[in-house]
Amino acid sequence: MDLRRLEYFVAVAEAGSFSKAAAVLVMSQPALSQQVAALEQETGQRLLNRTGRGAEPTEAGLALLAHARAIFELAERARADMRERQLIPSGRITIGLPPRVAHAMTADLVERFRAEFPDAAISVEEGLSIRLREWLVAGRLDVAVLFDPPASPLLSIETVARESLVLMASTPLPSRIRLAEVAALPLVLPSKPNSLRQLLESEARPRGSLLKVVAEVDSIKTVLSLVARGVAATVLPASAIREWTHSTPPFMAAIHAPVIRNRLCIAVPKARPATRLSRSLVQLTRELCVQYYGDAVRVRKP
Repeated sequence: MDLRRLEYFVAVAEAGSFSKAAAVLVMSQPALSQQVAALEQETGQRLLNRTGRGAEPTEAGLALLAHARAIFELAERARADMRERQLIPSGRITIGLPPRVAHAMTADLVERFRAEFPDAAISVEEGLSIRLREWLVAGRLDVAVLFDPPASPLLSIETVARESLVLMASTPLPSRIRLAEVAALPLVLPSKPNSLRQLLESEARPRGSLLKVVAEVDSIKTVLSLVARGVAATVLPASAIREWTHSTPPFMAAIHAPVIRNRLCIAVPKARPATRLSRSLVQLTRELCVQYYGDAVRVRKP
């Protein structure tokens, strides 16, 4: 189908007359009529009813009008995308990372971002998932990595990995331990509303187990230091062992009955239009999450 003729047809349909459309297109009315007639011959349909007051689309014309608008919109998107690819994006973009993720990924994230976008700047904000989620909704962040975020109509959330929670202690443990047994041990855990604490309690409470929390500490490094000193055990994702800096490694046991897995997610605001910069940052963050949590279970994008 000749797209130029399609443009002429849309111009007449939207103007409501050949004369008005010809004026907009800066062409003669007979030439415009000839092009539309050629399109009608090509489609085998009468597309416009000519009246004394102008022209209006037939039923077939209305159907073609809808197709034409979709085609032109797609063509404009393609042109915009090609224009965008000719330019090296600039500006500033901000990502929020939970402390444990930030410690692992920030250096690689910034280095790779700068290599790909030398004219752009990146800001990294650290905070608990609940705070990052609030900042994302408020427009303070463009992208965020979150642990176990609740669904939100304001955010597009993609789960990129899941990790099993494990028990860590300074004394010997079996290879596997039931959640009910974990709940009975003295535990040091982050304070509410930490996402890991909420996830653990949401699994324990329906099973009639109450966690024996003897200390609440929000810093993972301090939690692990207390474990190393034998003050209490803790529950963390398996990858948290990377934060262990003490000479003697901890004992670890996989939690079962039930197995508990957290979700590592990437979130962006739905109201903010995606740009090449934001799309690339999401992709880079996704790749690094998989790299650093490679033992986690990959989850398909919805």
